[in-house]
Amino acid sequence: MYSARTFKAPLTRARSALTPMLALLALLLGATANAESNPGLFPFEVSYDAAMEKGLSLNGSAKRILTSQGNDIWLYRTDVNSFMANIDESLILKWENGRVIPLRYRYRLSGFLIKDRKQSIDFDWKAGVASGEYRGTPFRVKLEEGVLDPLGFQIQLHQDIRNGKREMEYQVLDRGNIDSERFAVVSGDANNSGDQASYLKAEKIRESSRRQTLMWFDPDNQYLLVRLLQVEPDGSRYQLSLKAVDLGD
Repeated sequence: MYSARTFKAPLTRARSALTPMLALLALLLGATANAESNPGLFPFEVSYDAAMEKGLSLNGSAKRILTSQGNDIWLYRTDVNSFMANIDESLILKWENGRVIPLRYRYRLSGFLIKDRKQSIDFDWKAGVASGEYRGTPFRVKLEEGVLDPLGFQIQLHQDIRNGKREMEYQVLDRGNIDSERFAVVSGDANNSGDQASYLKAEKIRESSRRQTLMWFDPDNQYLLVRLLQVEPDGSRYQLSLKAVDLGD
């Protein structure tokens, strides 16, 4: 069992801050795998803590589990729990030639202070079509090679960084639309504090937004994503940190 280094951040924000926190939990949890010259997927169980700055204190925790189903088919599950909301999210995927091929994606957000949200996507690669439903509205989208889902692109990002890529762009199907998601490694983030001296820092690239999202990967511990920080245009800060991870064989 590997325990992450501790990061201290002020706790924070009220009800309106809940959705960004849960979104960050989802992004953070997409990063776990072992480090090989040509790495592949393997079973793991990982957990995270969240903290937010400003307003009322609001904490969250999450657990994500990746399990092999045999024949290069994997099940990727996430359970997010907080005081006001829960997320159940899952992906059945095929791992082929170093690429995530999504097959079945499910998402549910529930809570007593927010409206429930559901999304389902089924990928029919033979027919070249993805069909699904978001908030009760069905959609049908023509697929192109390489299109990913909201969970699958996170796995692919981590694998690509482990394989030495430093600029990444993915086409992601979410809520019935396909959009580009861009990321870049910006530095090794060496500093004098000792806490993050060897970490690899990456950033989500946005063309027309003042929101900033930074991620820290640890090359000395399987390139785990150990921290994620998002700064909103109003200065609010959301921080997620790795709590513990159990790497499978």
